[in-house]
Amino acid sequence: MKNFAVKTIVAIGIGAALFFVLSTYIAIPTPIPNLKLSVHYPVIGVMAMLFGPLAGCLMGLIGHFLSDLASGWGVWWSWVAGSAFFGLAMGFVGYKIDLSKGEFGVKGAVIFNVVQIIAHLISWGLIAPGLDILIYNEPVEKIFLQGAVGSVGNILSTAVVGTILCFAYASTRAKKGSLKKED
Repeated sequence: MKNFAVKTIVAIGIGAALFFVLSTYIAIPTPIPNLKLSVHYPVIGVMAMLFGPLAGCLMGLIGHFLSDLASGWGVWWSWVAGSAFFGLAMGFVGYKIDLSKGEFGVKGAVIFNVVQIIAHLISWGLIAPGLDILIYNEPVEKIFLQGAVGSVGNILSTAVVGTILCFAYASTRAKKGSLKKED
């Protein structure tokens, strides 16, 4: 597990705050009730890769909770659980791709995107709709439509914005062996 130090706790707070701000104030409404599209998942995905699965899980959980609380429709724990799972899953990608060492190329982009697609499909195709049906007795058709639209939007935004963020962050890190001693 990545070091759970003060830096990680601060990152959780920043990640949750970014999730809240991006999902609450910088979101695109959809024709599907109570569903908006935003760029908070790419940000959480990248931060989870940097700080680990537990930090990613907490960023998603706290950020989504705060966003729902401010939305006026109440906290939907089923969707909070989906965000927590997404952060958790993306945190494990950080064990395979170490962005802090500048490791992100084509192979990293493929791994990042395969995992984010799977994580979004599980979050919004299984966890959130399944819990909505079990907890809130929501209509199956409505819930799976929300999950499908949410999955596609989140997958696309994470693929584009998340991949750009990974390349940008990795390019700021010194790569192993890139520093030479001057004569």
